Amino acid sequence: MTEPTWRDSALPAAARAEALLAEMTLEEKVAQLGSAWPGNEQLNGNVAPMQDVFARGGVPFEQARENGIGHLTRVFGTAPVSAADGAARVEALQREIVEETRLGIPAIVHEECLTGFTTYGATVYPAALAWAATFDPELVERMASAIADDMRASGVHQGLSPVLDVVRDYRWGRVEETLGEDPYLVGTLGAAYVRGLERHGIVATLKHFAGYSASRAGRNHAPVSIGQRELRDVILPPFEMAIREGGARSVMNAYVDLDGVPAAANAPLLTGILRDEWGFEGVVVSDYWAIAFLGSMHRVADSAGQAGALALAAGIDVELPDTLCYGKELVELVRSGEVPESLVDRAVGRLLRQKAELGLLDADWAPRARPVDLDSPRNRAIARELAEKSVVLLANDGTLPLRAKRIAVVGPCADDPLAFMGCYSYPNHVLPRYPEYGIGVDAPSLLESLRAELPDAVITSAAGCPIRDEDRSGFAEAVEAARDADVCIAVVGDRAGLFGEGTSGEGCDAPDLRLPGVQDELLTELLATGTPVVVVVVSGRPYALGDHTGAAALVQAFMPGEEGGPALAGVLSGRTNFGGRLPVQVPRVAGAQPSTYLQPPLGGNSEGISNLDPSPLFPFGHGISYTTFDYEDLTLSAREVPTDGAVEVSVRVRNSGDRAGDEVVQLYFSDVLAQVTRPVRQLAGFARVTLDAGEARTVTFRLHADRLAFTGLDLRRIVEPGTIEVFAGRSADDLPCRAAFELTGPVREAGHGRVLTTPVQSPGETSPVS
Repeated sequence: MTEPTWRDSALPAAARAEALLAEMTLEEKVAQLGSAWPGNEQLNGNVAPMQDVFARGGVPFEQARENGIGHLTRVFGTAPVSAADGAARVEALQREIVEETRLGIPAIVHEECLTGFTTYGATVYPAALAWAATFDPELVERMASAIADDMRASGVHQGLSPVLDVVRDYRWGRVEETLGEDPYLVGTLGAAYVRGLERHGIVATLKHFAGYSASRAGRNHAPVSIGQRELRDVILPPFEMAIREGGARSVMNAYVDLDGVPAAANAPLLTGILRDEWGFEGVVVSDYWAIAFLGSMHRVADSAGQAGALALAAGIDVELPDTLCYGKELVELVRSGEVPESLVDRAVGRLLRQKAELGLLDADWAPRARPVDLDSPRNRAIARELAEKSVVLLANDGTLPLRAKRIAVVGPCADDPLAFMGCYSYPNHVLPRYPEYGIGVDAPSLLESLRAELPDAVITSAAGCPIRDEDRSGFAEAVEAARDADVCIAVVGDRAGLFGEGTSGEGCDAPDLRLPGVQDELLTELLATGTPVVVVVVSGRPYALGDHTGAAALVQAFMPGEEGGPALAGVLSGRTNFGGRLPVQVPRVAGAQPSTYLQPPLGGNSEGISNLDPSPLFPFGHGISYTTFDYEDLTLSAREVPTDGAVEVSVRVRNSGDRAGDEVVQLYFSDVLAQVTRPVRQLAGFARVTLDAGEARTVTFRLHADRLAFTGLDLRRIVEPGTIEVFAGRSADDLPCRAAFELTGPVREAGHGRVLTTPVQSPGETSPVS
């Protein structure tokens, strides 16, 4: 029997998709646009918004896959399952689809993977905000490659990461899932993560497109009211970078509405910008139940079919995590002529092309899932390196590194390894509903890790208070432990959770930026003892620390994962050096709601105009270590640069201390005069460099004029002639070197083909870094 044309792996994926599409009935086409979540009917708590409500409307799997299926949802990530059992389950479901449907087209299997493959027993890497604190794209790509290897071996094809939402309000619960508040940092690290997945055969899914993080008052799913200029200059660039520089093949819509238009029904966004402007050829998938929300939440559709029609027309190709709106009602609307079948064909063609690229249409395809060690030594080594490089030393009076022999380790996060793990880590995402499984990985707490790190020290411990509850009954024990010690390590912060079950994470928004519960009060009492207090904040967002500047040292760790305990113990002891830098600012005052650093002059302190000073306690990019770095000799390759040209900016950095360390060299620019208000300064490039004591290195940035482009009065992205100031240094507010050059020539439009990155070179580098 001759194999059909679409089975021929020698043909281009697009041709195979077109050939298969021609053989499909309408019901089979629409079935490819849906998904199934087998096991969701045995619900034990929500891992997605309103999961319990929608699960009640589910149908048995044999009915769901009757005409085929587009995606299989979270076979590994729904309930605890071993690697072997999960692989066997994937194989069984795929065989059922292939053997019991007319065309036998396998499904794409997708899973969450923000802090690693989100399944039982898999490595829990640091949260995304911690990746951002490393300022190390190569390391982030290496982590993503390891995640992809494990997922691909397990029969998974697509990962629902990374999150490219740029932080706009620190109160938002999902800050921990982001890569910070600067679009260039977010885009550079996000593209690196995407490359790691895509080069190892996993489809990366960019989320959430777009504007999710700019919701009013930082509330989950709240409306977004931003202008087109902020959208295009701040929110969208990371997505564009991850598509062009990373090769992402999937995008997921945001839940929110933009100026009254839900993203799931926003054709100018999902088709106009994404496809017509940027040329994206991949697949747009819905966030979980986002299409159904067009009716139940946004109230722009009065039936499941109408919601499906709106989303399909806007540009959503596949409905996740289950089929509610891309089902029989949509088929009926197509048959009646209300929905053009061409819209169905458009979406199905994109999905089938992706299935061809993944090998799912090959004649010899067979499910090849196999169990692997999901927490291998390789994985743990990467997790440890990420954790060590992400910890930020904010302030230190010399108490660190630890030399004391009597140490009190107090605070609600001191002996709790779950405090190290993000909302989308399996131990915090799913396992709270299955306490009999423990946390599934070996993850020592900071208390355990310090005892291992400092075996000769006498270490006492007391929790002091819970993370969230207003219970002060443990204060006295913690204060006594601090008084009796030479130094007190106070470990405070967050517990990630979902929909109000934690202090950080999806649906866990904050009313202000005080530490949760009574932790601020505990710190005040500990500081009053007179014992030097090292405050270690383990959190998913920055908290206001202005009341605790009397601490001997301030340390920030953004949920450093399963290796967070040993990593933190190592930097506190001095075995390793601090090298993390802040991807978000640390506020001074809890109620001032400081905006991010990326603001025009009136966005900052405006003395004489407003009595409120939003200046942060510690700025974007800040971080110190056990050594010091000096900057000198900033030079420009030209003083006049055409609006389509580039300039090389070089600066010499010297380790002026007595031990090796990492410095993150940061380049900023300021547009002195423009037709619209511009940020006071904006990150243009960065490089993490390692220098021995006394070593110096010249770091050279190639800054193209396209990197200075902005959205002008007519909403075109332009490069405008004028004076550009450049600054190099340690943070957005510590920039000892500066220079200026003139952009010359006409105003020039910088479209989708513009230069998106700032390559960096320094002696000893084998390849440019971003």
